[in-house]
Amino acid sequence: MIDLRSDTVTKPTEAMRQAMAQAEVGDDVYEEDPTINRLQELAAETMGKEAALFVPTGTMGNLVAVLAHCDRGKEILLGDNSHVFYYEVGGAAVAGGLVYHTLPNDRFGMIDPNAVAAAIRTPDIHFAPTGLLCLENTHNRAGGTVLSKEQIDELCQVAHNHNVPVHLDGARVFNAATYLEIPVNKLVENLDSVQFCLSKGLAAPAGSLVVGKKDFIKRARQMRKMLGGGMRQAGVLAAAGIIALTEMSKRLEEDHYNARRFAETLALVDGFEVDLATVQTNIVAANLDEKAGSAAEWVARLKANGVLVGAAGPRRLRFVFHNDVDRSDLEKALSVIANLAG
Repeated sequence: MIDLRSDTVTKPTEAMRQAMAQAEVGDDVYEEDPTINRLQELAAETMGKEAALFVPTGTMGNLVAVLAHCDRGKEILLGDNSHVFYYEVGGAAVAGGLVYHTLPNDRFGMIDPNAVAAAIRTPDIHFAPTGLLCLENTHNRAGGTVLSKEQIDELCQVAHNHNVPVHLDGARVFNAATYLEIPVNKLVENLDSVQFCLSKGLAAPAGSLVVGKKDFIKRARQMRKMLGGGMRQAGVLAAAGIIALTEMSKRLEEDHYNARRFAETLALVDGFEVDLATVQTNIVAANLDEKAGSAAEWVARLKANGVLVGAAGPRRLRFVFHNDVDRSDLEKALSVIANLAG
């Protein structure tokens, strides 16, 4: 099967498996796992932040960050198509007693800075005070689109002018930095915290990192424990994460090239509509016209012909390129689609 459902399906590399087998471990709740400690130090250095925390998943990483920033009863500003709002089970409300205040994302995932400024609450006994602004880069539901450093810095400035911290859901932030051709630490330098995944394009089997100031990470560690994320001899996972961070982050341009080549050809297939301006990283979103049928029908037909894809809406398909899909795979997938389209 050619699996284009997500970059979460990547398998650990042979180098990762060897590192996992040989990893030196300890109890991470006691902060005694040397491999996790090394990964956290590396993550903080890579991102240009004071400290880092290893967490099992990106969803938990975003949640511990939100909880570390905000006391109960505060309001979070975030995009109406953001992953934190759309796909993370309302965790900030359930676990943190926080209020979601959504603002429109444009087709590239950007939030209007003027809308952010207008949404920040002034002191008033009637309002839930604004506690945090959450951004996303790359933007999942926008099709892997990228916020530029200038856009992020502008949004940070608006929030910081009102003493509101800014968190980035940077699950694929290395894809963003690769697209922009700038060091990732420069891209995130004005953000107060960042969550990034090791288990997507970086191909580790599990794990994410949260980075920020030391006091923030101390609070995040407590939140991780409360949520059940305090792991013990988890250095076996961190060993793969070190390779993901130091090696796999350097090969993402290949995934971007494959996605672009796939998108340009798919856009020529009858019944498929691709907004090529949004194909910036490793994700391709395609809308189906009425005569092409539904996304669910295409998912089933493609699966029967050896290609796995995801439905992102009733008439929207998503294709994601990653380390386990090469150029011959994308050509085969395109051939299958063209044949089925008639």
